[in-house]
Amino acid sequence: MKFKLALLATVAGLSVFSASQSSAHNQGWYVGLEAGGNWIGDNDVAFQSAVGDNYVGTVSFDTGWAGLATIGYGFERNWRVEFEAGYRDNDTDTFFLGKNANQIDLTRSGNLTEWSFMANAIYDVPLASKLDLNVGIGVGADLAKFKDGATVDDQDWNFAYQAIVGLSYAVSDRLDLTLTYRYLNVDAPSFADATARGVNTYTFDDVEKHTVTVGLRYDLYADETPLPPEPLVAPPTATPEPEQFVIFFGFNKCNITPEADSVLGEAASAAKSNGSASVVIVGHTDTVGSDEYNQKLSQCRANAAKSNLVSKGIADGSISTMGRGETELLVKTGDNVKEPQNRRATIDLNK
Repeated sequence: MKFKLALLATVAGLSVFSASQSSAHNQGWYVGLEAGGNWIGDNDVAFQSAVGDNYVGTVSFDTGWAGLATIGYGFERNWRVEFEAGYRDNDTDTFFLGKNANQIDLTRSGNLTEWSFMANAIYDVPLASKLDLNVGIGVGADLAKFKDGATVDDQDWNFAYQAIVGLSYAVSDRLDLTLTYRYLNVDAPSFADATARGVNTYTFDDVEKHTVTVGLRYDLYADETPLPPEPLVAPPTATPEPEQFVIFFGFNKCNITPEADSVLGEAASAAKSNGSASVVIVGHTDTVGSDEYNQKLSQCRANAAKSNLVSKGIADGSISTMGRGETELLVKTGDNVKEPQNRRATIDLNK
């Protein structure tokens, strides 16, 4: 019980902390698939035989496996809700029942399989431009089927709840690689064997499961491809290297695309060769979303460009960043218009 309370308190604390953070998480529908290992804590068991004898004992389980599928929806400000269906399979390891001084060894080919159906609420905490910490909780139902290796082969529906902690890494604009830990608690299940003489019944304590999975999460909404600016017509005479560079971002994103990385490479080279004393980066957004959210998103884009330039050898102290939200549109539009050229950051090199 203390472990459960501590784990849930930790998840709640991380959720409160995450409320003060900001990242550009994808909005819209997504699907996911995961697989990994499943561990079940040792469990106390009460057994009532068909003739009324009562026994108590313990059962432990071997390491098992789990597979899960999710479908969910991402909202503004990094919240997600999802429906999760999971399957877990564990064989019994040791199984002992006792009455008075007598102890019965039931260790044999027992098995516990479970289907879980959970509704989850998850918050994504940004750790880096492509890496998020995922924290959440879920409630739902669990269908457990238990075989004792002899006569009992029964199933039982019960209430379940879980805590979720994980990491997700953006492999591409639409695909995330995930590593997830789930603590799943199932209310005490009961399994019976109907016989001619009555019913043999096993009643477990709450079953605690620890599941670690790796998986993939795929955004069903196809992000728009940023459009490059209109090409500049070069004058007939040679001109100096440009002092301003512009990079573009996907809708509701602040990660650096390969195209933007190439432009930032040119900016870094120009800053070094021209001896630029300072670099000013300004982030911008289109008009989709609230003013407050777009201000944070524009700052995230400016910070991402700065981190990229620092990695290319530009001194951190020579770079300043700011976000302008949707206040300085490159292409004038109305509210809630997805204009790719407005989703940008400018990099100015000052000598």
